[in-house]
Amino acid sequence: MNRAGGGELNQHSEKGKLIVITGPSGVGKSCIVKEVRRQCEVAFSVSATTRSPRAGENDGEHYFFVDEAAFKQMVDDDEMLEWAEVFGNFYGTPAAPVLDAVASGQKVILEIDVQGGIQVARKAPDAMFILIAPPSMEELKSRLAGRRSETPEQMDKRLGKAESELRLARESGVYTREIINDDLDAAIQRVVVAINQE
Repeated sequence: MNRAGGGELNQHSEKGKLIVITGPSGVGKSCIVKEVRRQCEVAFSVSATTRSPRAGENDGEHYFFVDEAAFKQMVDDDEMLEWAEVFGNFYGTPAAPVLDAVASGQKVILEIDVQGGIQVARKAPDAMFILIAPPSMEELKSRLAGRRSETPEQMDKRLGKAESELRLARESGVYTREIINDDLDAAIQRVVVAINQE
């Protein structure tokens, strides 16, 4: 079901680079990406999703919120760099803005799931792939519980998915950098250093 579209990424620009940051839900990747964007000269790719906005999320800023028919049309028209179905909702990266930004010499961050990163790797193997991991599954469980936004059953499902995502990411060989978010500020700085080294 998952297939990527949107043509091949041309990363022969002197400075252009695609940076994929992923990790399981609750690991802190959104907080890390937000601060990395503040400290580094990078563009941020806004994903499309069929899920409903959460409190404080704005269309076009956090996600492009679309209905399922519109999302599937984008897939059929080969307009997605990557996409996946997660917990009954669709998520994907519109290809054109990413392709244009990288071609113009920008560093572009994609904050996507593990499967999406693996899809991107097939099209852009020279991108940078960073896995954000929790110090332990117990710590991840504690962070998810702190959100108070899910039932215990939903949280168990999310934890199970997190374990499988971490295993898939490590076994894929795609994620050449793994950063443990045991301390948020330290994790942010490790990502900043990795990006600036590029």
